[in-house]
Amino acid sequence: MGRIGKETAGQIISFIGLVGVAVTCGIPMWRVTSYIGANIVTGQIIWDGLWMNCVMQSTGQMQCKLNESVMRLTPDLQAARALVIISLVFGFIGFIITFIGAKCTSCLKKDSSKANVVIIGGCLLILAAILVLIPVCWSATITISDFTSTLTIETQKREIGASIYIGWASAAILLIGGIILTTSCPPQKPMYGYYPPGQMYPYSGPATNPATYGPVYAPASSRPYTASGTYVPAKPYAVPSTYSVRQYQ
Repeated sequence: MGRIGKETAGQIISFIGLVGVAVTCGIPMWRVTSYIGANIVTGQIIWDGLWMNCVMQSTGQMQCKLNESVMRLTPDLQAARALVIISLVFGFIGFIITFIGAKCTSCLKKDSSKANVVIIGGCLLILAAILVLIPVCWSATITISDFTSTLTIETQKREIGASIYIGWASAAILLIGGIILTTSCPPQKPMYGYYPPGQMYPYSGPATNPATYGPVYAPASSRPYTASGTYVPAKPYAVPSTYSVRQYQ
C-alpha cells in the first residue's frame, strides 16, 4: 500500500472512530435499569447518560430530563463527561492535522515535513482513543460491581448500556486509525551526498599522430658572469720537476 492509500485509509477509519465517540458522548445509555413490577403495566426502563436521564414506560411513553448539575452525577460519570469532551477535541485536531500533512495536499513543501505532521495527527488520535477508553472502562467496572453486590437493591441494579459498547468499539477504531497514520515515516536522508555521473566519452584508441616536442632555446643573458666559489682541488698534487726522455720512448 502506497503512502497516499495508507493515509486515506487511516483518515477514514479515524473519522468513523470520531463519530462513534460523539455518539457515545451524546446518547443517554451509559447505564440501563429494567424494572418490572407485579403487573407488566408498571414496568419501566431507566437510562442514565452524561447529559440527561430518560425513563421509558411500558406504554411507550418516554420522558427525559437534563442533568443541570454535574454534582448529581456519580464520580465516574463526572470524569467521563470531561474526558470524553477532551477526547473529541484532541481527535478533531488530530484529524484536521492529518489533512494538512497529507501527501496529496500542497500545504507543505517538503515530504519530510508532511510525514512529521501526519505522525503528530496520528499520535493525537491515539491519545483521543486512550482518553475515551478510560471513562468507558471505569463506568463499566462500577456498573458490574454494583450489579453483583448484595447490598444493592434489586430495583436499583443497573446494567451496561449501549454507550459503553460503542465507546469500546470507537476506541479500538481510533487506535487502528492512529497507528496507521503514525506509520507514515519520513523519507530517509542519504548518508553520503549524491553526485550525478559526468559526461562519458568513447575511447578511440592510441593517438595516430603523437605530438613531437623539439628543443627550446633561451636567449643568452646580458648580465656579466661572476664566478663564485673556488676551483682549487681539495688535495694538491705535486708536479714533477724534470722529465726524462725515456718516459716517452
